[in-house]
Amino acid sequence: MVSLTVLVACHRVAVPVSLPPPVEVTSIGVGDVFVLHIVGEDKLPTEFTVAPDGTVDIPYVHRLKVMGLEPQEISELVRTKLMAAEVLTDPSVVVNVKAYNSKRVVVTGEVKTAGAMALEPGMTLVRAISEAGGLSPVARSNGLVLRRTSQGKTRAVVIDYDAITNNEIPDVPLQAGDTIHVPPRIF
Repeated sequence: MVSLTVLVACHRVAVPVSLPPPVEVTSIGVGDVFVLHIVGEDKLPTEFTVAPDGTVDIPYVHRLKVMGLEPQEISELVRTKLMAAEVLTDPSVVVNVKAYNSKRVVVTGEVKTAGAMALEPGMTLVRAISEAGGLSPVARSNGLVLRRTSQGKTRAVVIDYDAITNNEIPDVPLQAGDTIHVPPRIF
């Protein structure tokens, strides 16, 4: 007589991460790089990096404090200064951010290259791990810890990286200041 035994494996159900949505901050900070173009003034420098004191030196306008301003506020400030100095009568000034170096996320633990990295628009947990060189062979992929501060409170959640990469749960969008820790497996 043939006996058939059906084994049912325990299957864990991946749970989506429950965190406040990321807050996108677009204000300019120290180390950020932006492109400022004054229409019709093609011979002027266009790329500027915010100095440690929060300022940049712009032709005709000189030193301006830009830290904490939105790109459109910088555009309007430069426009106003150019008109006040009677350099141009009605300039069009366009500002685009090239790199938000002041907005960073940190990846620690069992990755190839741990450390801080610039937060790019739309960055997710999987992309941050990838930019850190990926998980090391001893990483515990189902126990990543993400710490996020929102409204003055820091929250930590445990994330199953494999569930994200297997499309069982959505990837986690990151915000400036997030810290991801990849712990080692326990042997």
